[in-house]
Amino acid sequence: MHQILIVEDDPALSQGIRLALGQEGRQFVQAGTIGQAERELAERTFDLLILDLNLPDGNSLDLLSRLRDRSALPVLILTANDLEMDQVTGLELGADDYVTKPFSLAVLRARVNSLLRRSRPAPAALELPPFLFDFDAMVFARDGVPLELSKTEQRLLRLLVEHRGQTLSREVLLDRVWDGGEFVDENALSVAVNRLRAKLADAPIRTVYGLGYQWAVD
Repeated sequence: MHQILIVEDDPALSQGIRLALGQEGRQFVQAGTIGQAERELAERTFDLLILDLNLPDGNSLDLLSRLRDRSALPVLILTANDLEMDQVTGLELGADDYVTKPFSLAVLRARVNSLLRRSRPAPAALELPPFLFDFDAMVFARDGVPLELSKTEQRLLRLLVEHRGQTLSREVLLDRVWDGGEFVDENALSVAVNRLRAKLADAPIRTVYGLGYQWAVD
């Protein structure tokens, strides 16, 4: 489950960001000042920091510099359009990406998705008897018998097994499997699930009616 810290002193914008990014597998902590952000960073582990550079109690670039002394946490900075120097300085201090205000929430969502994908550690081969799934080597087998999966089926399977026991909504699966999903017919997901079930005989891929799908666990 991804843990994201949003550091933004505009409560309405902070809440808008949280709602735009909210989906299964994500939890959010919101802070409005550098002091609050530093306390949160000291107390828990995050997968991504979204950092506004215009905060009321200090210089966010100083916070970024201190963070980089001890952590490789991915950082996305939010900047004003007329502060190009802050964008350059932020990147030089170790920020991974930036978005300028005012920004499209769809663009922010795409940038966040990209950072989380890039920062995700590569999993080892996963054994879920009778299945073996090695997503790095693209090797899949049932009882030692190789299985041929398309790239779409591999992405779908990976999401399901990495979130075993969780229901993933159709919207989340469309977005993650087809990298945005705006121009994908919803039937494509049903077809992909059916093909995956046919290839992985007796796999615990459960339909949660009205919600989505899950890899069920006992």
